Amino acid sequence: MSQPKKPKSTKASRQKFPPGWDEARVRKVLAHYENQTEEEAVAEDEAAYEAPKQTVMIVPTKLVPAIRQLIASN
Repeated sequence: MSQPKKPKSTKASRQKFPPGWDEARVRKVLAHYENQTEEEAVAEDEAAYEAPKQTVMIVPTKLVPAIRQLIASN
């Protein structure tokens, strides 16, 4: 008879955050989006398209990893 597999450790792993970010900041951002009404979310999305000095592009999903790599290399 085979032994049942042991469950993975239940200890929480330490999260790694980008520079300048911590758990409190992540929770604040999550709360912002979780508490938004649909109208507020639409208004925020529309404002992003009109933001000065920014460009919004639609690209094929398969190109996203290469684009991220290019951006990270600059």
